[in-house]
Amino acid sequence: MILIINTSGNGIELSINDKILKIDSEKQSVALPSAVMNFLNQNHINNQDLSAVGVIVGPGSFTGIRMGIAYAKGFGLGLNIPVIPINIFEIYLHKTPDAFVALDSGRGDFFVAAHDLEPCVMDIDTVEQEQMKYPRTVGHIPFDLRDAKEIIENKIKSGDLQPAIPMYLRPSYAEK
Repeated sequence: MILIINTSGNGIELSINDKILKIDSEKQSVALPSAVMNFLNQNHINNQDLSAVGVIVGPGSFTGIRMGIAYAKGFGLGLNIPVIPINIFEIYLHKTPDAFVALDSGRGDFFVAAHDLEPCVMDIDTVEQEQMKYPRTVGHIPFDLRDAKEIIENKIKSGDLQPAIPMYLRPSYAEK
């Protein structure tokens, strides 16, 4: 079984098998450990039942991403299981490979990617032009975290065990 953790936005989102839990929390760092344990307990899953931990590495909240990765790494290390990074673009493009993915960054621009476009930041005018090159645009509807499971399984099968590092598409406020 694979536990998937998403702290890239507001709150906490967890998935295992076909089950999902969403928690609104202003203090992700405080709520995440108990949320994970409660979620596993509610679904009658022991830590030893887990074979991997998947974690969303971005794009999204600078602090949320770092906190989620740190927790996933600690949890995986403690159980001696792999921690598999996955980004939000991978989830959207797995479901809709021919799409242009545009995610509102919350700062007046968009995080974007496509099968032939590396993840980057674009302003609305550029998004409007670029999306015309693709048959559809996605990202305006939230992704389903359960869709990450197959991608993570494929990474494990192929031996694609990259380290979980944050996907930053622009400098943090502190770096500016």
